[in-house]
Amino acid sequence: MTLMTLLTAHPVEDSFNTSLAAAWKQGAERAGATVRHFDVNTLRFDPVLRHAYRGEMADEPDLAEVRASVAASSHVTFVFPTWWVGLPAVMKGLVDRLLLPGWAFKFEGKALPTGLMAGRSARYLTTMDSPSLWYRLAHHDSLAGSFGRGTLAFCGFAPIRRTLVFDTRKLGATQRTRWLEKVEAEGALDARRGEKTALKMLPNRQVS
Repeated sequence: MTLMTLLTAHPVEDSFNTSLAAAWKQGAERAGATVRHFDVNTLRFDPVLRHAYRGEMADEPDLAEVRASVAASSHVTFVFPTWWVGLPAVMKGLVDRLLLPGWAFKFEGKALPTGLMAGRSARYLTTMDSPSLWYRLAHHDSLAGSFGRGTLAFCGFAPIRRTLVFDTRKLGATQRTRWLEKVEAEGALDARRGEKTALKMLPNRQVS
């Protein structure tokens, strides 16, 4: 059975962002996947990398559970609102603590590191109030560089797919329903693709 991890970071339970995450999970589960969902806002862990990369921080129990789930998953989906053209602080804190050198990537004397998340696909789904044109022209599609390429691809996730929902406050009921249906279908597709990639997954390495 395909195991997938869902990480969400909207603090409001009845938000449209939360509903989209639920739709993705429903689609993936209907396609036969097992989805482990972690609401990052409820996890108990220190989001600050206290020693940078000069020392180790022991995983808190909640963080250890997330790490084990990601290690065992063929796919990881991140769902969050875009705030200040980036990830919410709590999701950024999780990324800082989770994707550590020696576990998520490793320098081996080459120009670029080896991504230890290789064999796992990823999706990030985000909502924002910005119009599409403004986000792309004024903000230069910031998440594609910082999170898509600079984080996920750097750590070896591939392929990386994304769902960007613009003008969230202006969406009417019909538009929201269409988005929910679209995202549910994406969850099902991710699950089916995950079945094909699960057998190709590389064994994850522990933090050294």
